[in-house]
Amino acid sequence: MTNEKVVAEKLLQVGAIKLRPEEPFTWASGWKSPIYCDNRKVLSFPYVRDFIKSEMCNVVFEKYPDADLLAGVATAGIPWGAMVADQLKLPFIYVRPKPKEHGLSNQIEGYFTKGQKVVVIEDLISTGKSSLQVVDVLKNEGLEIEGMVSIFSYGFTQATEAFNVAGVEYISLTNYPTLIKLAIEKGIVTIDIEELLLNWSANPGQWSGI
Repeated sequence: MTNEKVVAEKLLQVGAIKLRPEEPFTWASGWKSPIYCDNRKVLSFPYVRDFIKSEMCNVVFEKYPDADLLAGVATAGIPWGAMVADQLKLPFIYVRPKPKEHGLSNQIEGYFTKGQKVVVIEDLISTGKSSLQVVDVLKNEGLEIEGMVSIFSYGFTQATEAFNVAGVEYISLTNYPTLIKLAIEKGIVTIDIEELLLNWSANPGQWSGI
């Protein structure tokens, strides 16, 4: 079993991912979705949490050996970034969605210096918009972006295009196509709707359920 498949299995195991093609979830954007992903649930399961942390550490260690520090995306990326930074003994910062409205008005919390190489830690990548906004904040403060590591990615075309335009590499521990194949193997969904489910990630705004 590939690492991507094992991670997907762990997410299903703790209920971090739910598939409901016959009764789609509604996102804040209004999109209908056959899947709901909430990786924060993993934090409540110590052994799965440790496994995901170790997988993220492996990716950062192997793919970004020159990283000077890690940056977590608020809020869901903060615990993962902090755990990975602790394991790898790297400094850690995190980025707010907007500057704080009191005190020092910081948007980036933690200590850093210009020119440092940073890996961004995210829990989930959908369209890539919010993730890349964090990248812009870090770049504007003079940090060099090595790449981004997330737990899960929906595999949307617009995300891939947005990251390509920004010149930022991203690596996800697992992804939607891997999840669907695993769900079919486990009998969670039937193979006759595989194509429909995979087409959703190509045209996520067009889904209306089965």
